[in-house]
Amino acid sequence: MPIIKSAKKSLRQNKRRRSENLFHKNQVKHLVKEIRTLVSDKKTKEAKELLSKTYKALDKAAKTKAMDKNTTKRKKSRLTKLINKS
Repeated sequence: MPIIKSAKKSLRQNKRRRSENLFHKNQVKHLVKEIRTLVSDKKTKEAKELLSKTYKALDKAAKTKAMDKNTTKRKKSRLTKLINKS
């Protein structure tokens, strides 16, 4: 455990940031998984409706730097390609 005051503050900040980052990452993971299951079940209409929510979550993750912007762009591209392919 930190002893110095600034180290204690840093620990508090890191805990808060970690929880926010995990929230955004888990949200993205859940939505992507849901889209993939819908596509595999041949429910492309529902997958297309869910795509906008996923885009929003990915953009938010990139904005808050929970995920790298290029990673989010790649995920968006691959999901769109997957839905259009099916």
